[in-house]
Amino acid sequence: MSEHNELLDDLRLGQDYQQRFLPTRFTVKGEALDAKGFPCHQLACPHCHLVVPRSLLEMKPHFLSIFGAPGSGKSYFLASMTWELRKILGTRFAISFSDADPTLNARLTNYEEHLFVNAHPDTLTPLRELIDKTDWKEGISKNLYQSVQFGTQTVTYALPFLFNMQPQAGHPNYDQADNLSRIVCLFDNAGEAFLPGQDTTSAPVTRHMAHSRALMFVFDPTQDSRFRKLCTEDKGSASAPFVARQEPILQEAAARIRRYSGIRQTEKHNRPLIVVLTKCDAWSHLLEENDPSEPWREVNKANTPDGRSSMPFYALDMDLIERRSQAARRLMLRVCPEIITAAEGFAEEVIYIPASAVGSQAEVDQASGLLSIRPGETTPYWVTVPYLYALCRTTSGLIPSLPRKS
Repeated sequence: MSEHNELLDDLRLGQDYQQRFLPTRFTVKGEALDAKGFPCHQLACPHCHLVVPRSLLEMKPHFLSIFGAPGSGKSYFLASMTWELRKILGTRFAISFSDADPTLNARLTNYEEHLFVNAHPDTLTPLRELIDKTDWKEGISKNLYQSVQFGTQTVTYALPFLFNMQPQAGHPNYDQADNLSRIVCLFDNAGEAFLPGQDTTSAPVTRHMAHSRALMFVFDPTQDSRFRKLCTEDKGSASAPFVARQEPILQEAAARIRRYSGIRQTEKHNRPLIVVLTKCDAWSHLLEENDPSEPWREVNKANTPDGRSSMPFYALDMDLIERRSQAARRLMLRVCPEIITAAEGFAEEVIYIPASAVGSQAEVDQASGLLSIRPGETTPYWVTVPYLYALCRTTSGLIPSLPRKS
């Protein structure tokens, strides 16, 4: 990518972008020189001209996709998940977790700040003011998608969030860090992108799912009228502002993955499908198994880099995750069995994980009539578990797990 500010108007991306070029001149340090003689440091894809972080060339990419119906709480879950991962991966699993491209991740970082570093933590704030809805039509202006011009054809691509993950000193497989390090490409699409007919040649914004090592389907029980009735009878909790069917989104996603992966209708997808049951603070009392503890256990003391002290090291308790999953499945089978049928009819491995992005009941603000929370009271619950489970199941040796009891 050119550096000089006069070298704008890229062939693929338009007049507001620095020109991309194949270098022919270099400095003695090996830096490419643009047409004005300026050293260049950023790379771009030779096909679409989108930015390529250098870590994508230095570490293996690991694709994960998250999807769900409009209003399912996907953006809240995602922001809460990455905020918590920044804290626990280093202190519990001796893994660094950082933004591979701060520009691409800026929207998510902004969400984290609104939820967890809010300037008015004790003020009752409408949820929609904390995080913007992932809007399909406004996606380009909000850095969710990027339009690329191929002659007369304009193609819109989904932009991922990119994170570097590297084992640190103290990790049991630190000597294999070069092999285990990953750049995680996490795709988050607007719920409307999964409505039938939205995926086209000019907007292939969900085709990344065919390459994902694990899929996360975000299901909001409070959008289901049957769940709402149970919650109201038992607790009188606040629910989503509307009722909607969500299994068509899962069925459409499954159909697209079959189409682009070449999976026959009689076959099942061989990668994990993680059904994330959001807003469990409103309905977890309905579960038979309701253990509030985090699903990781200390397994040994690992030496810190200075070699003089020690720090705890943890492993995932897969038995606890499985017990919670089975309890959630039994509840879902009783209340909304069509989700179970759609999920298990598509994937060989399905896990159901209850989670809460804010950890506290939303309440209706009397002044605005909108669902609101106090940012200072957010206490996320199990939001990192889907991600940790996905990495544990798809990248051997990076996230350890306890031996299974059965």
